[in-house]
Amino acid sequence: MPAPMNAARGPAALWGGTQPPHCIFSLGITGAPPVSMPPLLVTFFLLCSCVPKANGHLREALAVLKAEFALHLYRSVAAGRNGTNFVISPAGVALPLEVLQFGAQGNTAQQLAEALGYTIHDPRVRDLLHTIYATLSNSGQGTEMELACTLFVQAGTPLSPCFVEQVSWWANSSLEPGDLREPNGATIQVDDGASKQTSGEGPSGSPWGPVGATSAQLAIVSTMSFQSTWRKAFSSRDSQLLPFTCAHGLVLQVPTMHQMAEVNYGQFQDAVGHQVGVLELPYLGSAASLFLVLPRNKDTPLHHIEPQLTASVIHLWTSRLRRARMDVFLPRFRIQNQFDLKGILNSWGVTDVFDPLKANLKGISGQDGFYVSEVIHKAKIEVLEEGTKASAATALLLLKRSRIPIFKADRPFIFFLREPKTGITVFFFFYIGFR
Repeated sequence: MPAPMNAARGPAALWGGTQPPHCIFSLGITGAPPVSMPPLLVTFFLLCSCVPKANGHLREALAVLKAEFALHLYRSVAAGRNGTNFVISPAGVALPLEVLQFGAQGNTAQQLAEALGYTIHDPRVRDLLHTIYATLSNSGQGTEMELACTLFVQAGTPLSPCFVEQVSWWANSSLEPGDLREPNGATIQVDDGASKQTSGEGPSGSPWGPVGATSAQLAIVSTMSFQSTWRKAFSSRDSQLLPFTCAHGLVLQVPTMHQMAEVNYGQFQDAVGHQVGVLELPYLGSAASLFLVLPRNKDTPLHHIEPQLTASVIHLWTSRLRRARMDVFLPRFRIQNQFDLKGILNSWGVTDVFDPLKANLKGISGQDGFYVSEVIHKAKIEVLEEGTKASAATALLLLKRSRIPIFKADRPFIFFLREPKTGITVFFFFYIGFR
C-alpha cells in the first residue's frame, strides 16, 4: 500500500487527513496541442441537486472552491487566447487532477491539492463529489450532460487492482489499452467516438504531436459535453441576420435568434461602477439555466467587466433576478475546442507531476518512472433555436419594435450555465464576436 498523501497547506484548501477506502494510485498523461476557436465568454455553473442536506456546510464550501477554481482557470486560459473565442470546462479540467490524486504522493500530491483547493482523500469530499458526478447523466428531461475521463494505458503495464476499481468508480472514468510508446501506433479516442492517431490530425485539422517520451505509459483525455432543449424554444421563423459588433469594432451580420418571453432579469453595478444586465434562460425541466451577462453601455468593453467577476459577485447577481417580460435576441452558435493544459498547470505551481525526476506517481503499480507528459482537454457546446440541431430559416424576417424591455446580445457578452443547487462550474465561454 502506498504511503499516505501529504496534506497541502493554504487558506482555501479542504483537508480531512484520512485515506480513501481502497488505496491510492498514480498515472501519467499525454495529449495534443490547442485548437483555435471562434469569439464568446460563457460560463457554465453546474449545481447538482441530489446532495444530502447533512452535507450542507461542506457543499457550500466546496461550491465556493469550485467557483474560484473556475474563475482562475478562465483567466489563465483567456490570457493566452489573444481575444479569440474559446470554451473551457472547469469540471472537465478538475476531473483528471482528481484522478491523479488517487496515486500522487509527497510534493506531487501537495501541488495537485493546492491547485484544486481540496483533496479527494478526504472521504467527505470524495463521496460528495461522487454523488454530484453521478447526477450528470440524469440531469433532467431533454438535457444531456456528460463528464467523462478516459485513461489510455500502455499495453502490458501491470495495474493495481484497486487503481482499476477506483478509476472505474470515479465520475464515468474508464481504462483503455493502447501502444503509447510507438508514435505511429498510439490511437486515442477523443472526438464523439472517432479515433485519432496521436501523430495524425485532430479535430479541425490540427496536427497531433507524438505521445512524448518513450517512458509514457498512461494518457488521460477528459471531455465535457452539454445539450439541452429550451423551456421555451426560439422559433426558427423568427431568426434572422442581424448586426453584431465584434470586440475590435468590426460589424458583421450573424444568425440571431429572437423570442418575446417571461424571463428572470436584473441590472447590477460592479465594484468599479460598470452597469451590467443579467438574463436567465432556463432549459426544459429546470435541469439547467443559461445566464447571459451583457454590459449595458455599448462603449464598455467586456474585458473591463471580467476582472470584477468573483464567486460572490456571480452568486449575488444570479440570486437577485426578477421576472420580466422581454424581447430577447441571442446569436446562434456552436463552439468546440481542444488543447493542452500543461502550460496552465505549470503556471499554477503544478510542476513535479510533469518532471520525470520529481513526479511521485507510484500508486498505479508500485513502479517508478511514471510522469505526466501532456494533458488533453476538450469541451463543446451548441446553442440553437430548439436547444438542439435545427435547420436555419430560409428567409429574413423584419421584427416589429416593441415597448417592452429588450435584451440584445449584439456585442461581446458572457454566458454561464448552472443547474440549481450546488456550485460546480461546467463551462466557461468567451465570446467577442464572429470571424
